[in-house]
Amino acid sequence: MSVSLRVGPIAYPVGRADFLGSFFDTVTVRLEGGGRGSRFPTLAGVYRDGELSPDAAQLARVELADVERELRQHPPADVIWDIDKSDVSPPWGSDIADTITSLGDYFVTADGRQLIAVMDTALDASARTGKPMRIA
Repeated sequence: MSVSLRVGPIAYPVGRADFLGSFFDTVTVRLEGGGRGSRFPTLAGVYRDGELSPDAAQLARVELADVERELRQHPPADVIWDIDKSDVSPPWGSDIADTITSLGDYFVTADGRQLIAVMDTALDASARTGKPMRIA
């Protein structure tokens, strides 16, 4: 199933639902020591609740910038595809583009954009328009 981030009528395509889950699972394991939301509670709330209020969008952008900076310290092989099934690998295995050098640039949407940049754009739109950002 394909998912997008939506702010009002605007959709920001992401790709497969398990791909988006992998991003949040990787953050949980690699940056939060396995405790989802322990360091990045606002971002974790997006995944847990499926939406984020526009009032929280700026804080989520700050957390997202920290996540990106910290993920850049991890090699692509550190990706977590499914936190509940540690032996499961991404469908493409280790066959990734040479341009992917860290987890900071590992997550690329179905239309070829960096997921973190797409999330930041959607969060910015949420803050500016006063509409929640939803996973749809």
